[in-house]
Amino acid sequence: MSELTPMIIKRNGEAQAYDASKIRRRFERVMEGLDRGHLDVDMLTDNVTRGLTDQIRYDKLDELVAQTAAYSVTKHPDYGRMGGRLCTTSLHKQTNESLLETFRLLHDHFTVQTNRPAPLIADDVWEVMQQHHSELQSMIDYSRDLNFEFFGYKTLERSYLLRIDTGRGEMRIVERPQQMFMRVALGIHGRDLENVRETYELMSKGFFTHATPTLFNAGTPKPQMSSCFLVASKDDSIDGIYDTLKECAVISKAAGGIGLHVHNIRAAGSYIAGTNGTSNGLVPMLRVFNNTARYVDQGGGKRKGAFAVYLEPWHADVFGFLLLKRNTGKDDQRARDLFYALWVPDLFMKRVKSEGKWTLMDPNTCPGLSDCYGEEFERLYERYEAEGRGVKTIQAQEVWFAILESQIETGGPFILYKDACNSKSNQKNLGTIKCSNLCTEIVEYTSPEETAVCNLASIALPRFVDIEKREFNHQLLYTVTKQITRNLNRVIDRNYYPVETARRSNMRNRPVGLGVQGLADTFILMRLPFVSAEAQRLNAEIFETIYFAAVESSMELAREEGPYETFNGSPASEGILQFDMWKNARPNSGRWDWASLKEKVRQVGMRNSLLVAPMPTASTSQILGNNECFEPFTSNIYVRRVLSGEFPVVNKYLVMDLIARGLWNEQMRNEIISYSGSILSIDNIPAELRELYRTVWEIPQRKLIDMARDRGQYIDQSQSLNLFLQSPTSGQITSMLFYCWESGLKTGVYYLRTKAAADAIKFTVDAKRMKEIQDRENSQQAMPSLRASQPEECMNCGS
Repeated sequence: MSELTPMIIKRNGEAQAYDASKIRRRFERVMEGLDRGHLDVDMLTDNVTRGLTDQIRYDKLDELVAQTAAYSVTKHPDYGRMGGRLCTTSLHKQTNESLLETFRLLHDHFTVQTNRPAPLIADDVWEVMQQHHSELQSMIDYSRDLNFEFFGYKTLERSYLLRIDTGRGEMRIVERPQQMFMRVALGIHGRDLENVRETYELMSKGFFTHATPTLFNAGTPKPQMSSCFLVASKDDSIDGIYDTLKECAVISKAAGGIGLHVHNIRAAGSYIAGTNGTSNGLVPMLRVFNNTARYVDQGGGKRKGAFAVYLEPWHADVFGFLLLKRNTGKDDQRARDLFYALWVPDLFMKRVKSEGKWTLMDPNTCPGLSDCYGEEFERLYERYEAEGRGVKTIQAQEVWFAILESQIETGGPFILYKDACNSKSNQKNLGTIKCSNLCTEIVEYTSPEETAVCNLASIALPRFVDIEKREFNHQLLYTVTKQITRNLNRVIDRNYYPVETARRSNMRNRPVGLGVQGLADTFILMRLPFVSAEAQRLNAEIFETIYFAAVESSMELAREEGPYETFNGSPASEGILQFDMWKNARPNSGRWDWASLKEKVRQVGMRNSLLVAPMPTASTSQILGNNECFEPFTSNIYVRRVLSGEFPVVNKYLVMDLIARGLWNEQMRNEIISYSGSILSIDNIPAELRELYRTVWEIPQRKLIDMARDRGQYIDQSQSLNLFLQSPTSGQITSMLFYCWESGLKTGVYYLRTKAAADAIKFTVDAKRMKEIQDRENSQQAMPSLRASQPEECMNCGS
């Protein structure tokens, strides 16, 4: 910056000389309730001044001020809160506090280029706003916008808050976070103002959040609020394949994530009677689906389409299928933009374990294998083997090692256990379930006539902790869960369905998916190490409470509206709930009266066939400032890359604990960064803190699997279970996947997370200090790097 005072371009276009004292006052105005003793306003003001350029626009200055605060978050968590507040106050200056006027602006929106109406609010929602705006306005509390940390606010700003066309090639945000919550509440409940109020209050206070598509689209003219669509291949024919492709394209256009099974598509070399030729098999077909996923993005350029393709490992094209994501090889044999999953029958796992043979088959000559499971599947498969119908017989471990090679290189395929998914499903009366979704937590029946759909929401578990008493409030969790279940049930009725098969399935079966975020935060607030027996017990009891409340709420809805259409014949109709279908299930806590509830379900029914599906919460947990879903922390200081950019993230709980002990300073910060976000080897941190803040790389994966099993008996769909290995070997992965299978899990693994070769944040550490620490590490095993290798996060299930 030159010695001349830089000029600021104000909103009205006038230039004004920069005044550092005004910037200082900006910082001071957002410090209420923050730890002033650890916030250096002079340093922030100086940094802003040094970062200025002449003729900077007012909005760019606002951005610089907020970023300057937020990027100091590794010094103290309250810098992140300062950054969020600075963003929010800037947004409030540029937007209208009147709900009525904001909704009017959105409803009357038109595109400047074409001068055509392009309303962003549905007519029925606008009518409710016009009739009840005074009452709705009285519900709004804009001070709660100040609760977002910088990272959370930027996520909202990037994708969630509605914008209007300004005619200058720009889209201007006109919606505040509290107005977004109100739009979602109105979009779900319409004229039911009591439920509008309750939904707004719970979302506004951070008790839960609906899934990303619901936050995007609720209350809009096309309210496509569903996260997941599960598509069945229509038919093994040109018409069937391209009908399926079109359905995937239409769903992807509406921002739906897709799970697709292709078990019934004939293998390469299979005879085609209609042309007297042979099939090219799955690989060329899936390249066409790959190009569709690239071309038809989700909701107009927000992100590429996302398709997960499921295949059973007896299919003769399984080896080519397992190569499609690999980084090496001929491009015409790869389809790297799709995601891949195996739908694994128990028989395959038995053959691998016993070092037995495995016969690859063509569904054209060995029909019906994907239509059955368990003993029926095994009888049919072994009959085809005995009849010599197979394409090729090999060692089962040949397929297994091809799976492991792909896992190590790409983190996939996802692994789900077909027999567990079917035998423990409340939809087993509908037919054989053939696939899951993009994130492996949805397990629902599909057919050519029914495209399964799921609407999601996640509960912010830290909000239920009484920090002073170190108690978890199960009664409050029960109450909130019942409201969320009602919300998700209403979403089914208010939803826009991009294809008729999806509407038909959702209206018949009415499944929903409740998940969680912030389990790791909850354990820390309760002072429970992740691997402790107390944490393991709380994990199970939380999901027991959620499942009980959801079943009870769905039963009450059935009393009001009738049971879902296909309830009769389901396990629930016979008084069998999820934990009854698990072998060696742990006893229930005794907190809830399951016997009475089962009897009511038998008599009254349920409004929803499925209820619980813990999903990844990549984006929404960032908004609410919690760790993702049920996972441990991956690091205590790291850089996080998302759609809205790169942000430093610090474990706020650890920093506050170190401050309380007088241990938090620049040297400690650098030491933790040097250990790649781990504190396990830092001797001057007390042992109880080192145990409490173990990262996922320092927790035995067997413990994570045990916790997945314990909560699994209350999860009637499945769970997005990632597993973490620093440097995976075939033996380690085999051991983990077999342990998952033997534990009865439905999902064996979503992604296998491994460690990147380089550390993303160590450049911030003084070189001399790094040398001292590395010298000290010579006799120790090197700590894992900071950033886990992982694909682009799925926003669809981000709930």
